[in-house]
Amino acid sequence: MSGCCGPAAVELEPSAQAARPDELPIVVIGAGPVGLAAAAHLAERNLDYLVLEAGEQAGASVAKWGHVRVFSPWKYNIDAAARRLLEADGWTAPDPEWLPTGAELIDDYLAPLAKLMGERLRTNAKVTAISRLGYDRVRTNGREQAPFLIRLEGGQELQARTVIDSSGTYTSPNVLGASGLPAHSEESVADLIDHALPDVLGTDRDRYEGSRVMVVGAGHSAATTLLALAQLTDTPITWAIRAGNAGRAYGGGDADALPARGALGTRLHALVASGRIQLLTGFFTHRVHATGDGVEVISRDPSGAEQSVTVDRIVSATGYRPDHSIASELRLDLDPILGSTRALAPLIDPNQHSCGTVPAHGVDELAHPEPGYYAVGVKSYGRAPTFLMATGYEQVRSVVAAVAGDWEAARDVQLDLPETGVCSSNLAEAQEQRVGLATGISGGLLSSPLPLVTVASDGGCCS
Repeated sequence: MSGCCGPAAVELEPSAQAARPDELPIVVIGAGPVGLAAAAHLAERNLDYLVLEAGEQAGASVAKWGHVRVFSPWKYNIDAAARRLLEADGWTAPDPEWLPTGAELIDDYLAPLAKLMGERLRTNAKVTAISRLGYDRVRTNGREQAPFLIRLEGGQELQARTVIDSSGTYTSPNVLGASGLPAHSEESVADLIDHALPDVLGTDRDRYEGSRVMVVGAGHSAATTLLALAQLTDTPITWAIRAGNAGRAYGGGDADALPARGALGTRLHALVASGRIQLLTGFFTHRVHATGDGVEVISRDPSGAEQSVTVDRIVSATGYRPDHSIASELRLDLDPILGSTRALAPLIDPNQHSCGTVPAHGVDELAHPEPGYYAVGVKSYGRAPTFLMATGYEQVRSVVAAVAGDWEAARDVQLDLPETGVCSSNLAEAQEQRVGLATGISGGLLSSPLPLVTVASDGGCCS
C-alpha cells in the first residue's frame, strides 16, 4: 500500500505568499506513538496532513530505549484508528496481553504504521520554530486567519492550517544539578554523563563494566539502571538521592499495590543493605569537575554542608521537562508548575494522580489561546510523570475530531483505563520468568531485563 487514505499532501515550498488555510495540511510534529495516532485519525477523516519527524525513523526516541520493556500490554498501546488502518492493509496485531519492548513497539506497530503514511511522513525534518505567517506573538488583528509558519533546521519553511505538536520530552531531560539548575561545570563533563536507561547490559556494557558509576535520581528508571549495574562485575556503584532516606524509592515491598514495583524496591533495598550499592542521601549535586582520578561530584545541601564522590561515569535519571521554545512566538497558556495547559494541570498532578487515575481529557483541556495549536502526548503533561500512551491516543482522537468540526465527538472523551488493569501484574509475573522484571519511567512503566524475582498476582497501576 503506497499511502494512507485521504487526499495527497500538499507539497509546500518556501514562500512569502500566504495560502488559504483550507488549502494547507495539518502538520503533526513527531512520529512517535501519539504523533502517528494523530495522523491515523486525520487520515480516517480524510484530512490532509504532514508528519515531521526530527529523527531518521518513526519512533526515533523509542529506539533509544529499545531494550526497555513497557509495563502496559499491547491492548493499551495500539490506537484504535491506527489499528483500523493497519488491519485494512493486512496487518496482524500482536498478542494483546504481551508487554512489548521499545524495539518491538517499533517493529510490530510503529514501522508498519509509518509505512502506510508514505510521503506524508518526512524524517530528518527537525522543527526549530513555529509562528504565524507575518505575525509575531504581539500582533492580533487578523491573526487567526494567518497560516502557521513552521521553520525546519536548515532554513526551509512550511505553512500549515493547524499544528499538532507531539514532539515529546525525551530530548529535553532534566539537568543533573539540584534546584532545577545545571550543576556548575556540568557541560564540561557532558561526555561522561548519560541520561536515563542506558543499555547497561547490552550495547553500553563496555562503558560501565569495571568503571565507578554514579546514578542520580530516585525514580523507577534509576532503580532499573542500578539493578542492571549490580550484575556487572568489578563495577562500584554509588546511588545519590536528595531525600533523607530511600523509603519512597523502595516502595511498599510486599504490600505495594503493584507487585512488580514492590519487588523492584525490595531487591534494590537488599543491594543497598548488602553494600553492593553505596547510597548517598541528602545529595544535592552542586558542581562537577574532571580530575586526574575521574569526575568529582560535589553536593551542597540547603544548609551549605558539602559531600563529594569521585566516579568514572554518571547516569542522570532525573526526569524530563517539556521544551516549549519552538513555540515561543505562539500564545501559550502554561501552568506555572507543570508546564502543561492550565486546564490540564489539576487532572494530571502527580501529587494527586497516578497514570491510572488521570481522567479522560481532550481538546478543551489541551487548547491554548493560539487557535489551532495543540501540544499532545507526553509533552502536554509537562513535568508530570503520569502519562500513558492510551491517554495520548484519546487526546489526539478528540483534537482531530475538533479540527474536523465534529465537536460532539471531540467532547465525548472516554478512556477505558481501569486503575487495576493498566498494568497487568499477572502478565508481569509470567513475563518475568522469560524476560525480566518490569519497572518504570515517565508514567509508562519500562524495564531492562533483570534477575528473576517472585511477585504476587495483584493488580495495580504505574506511577
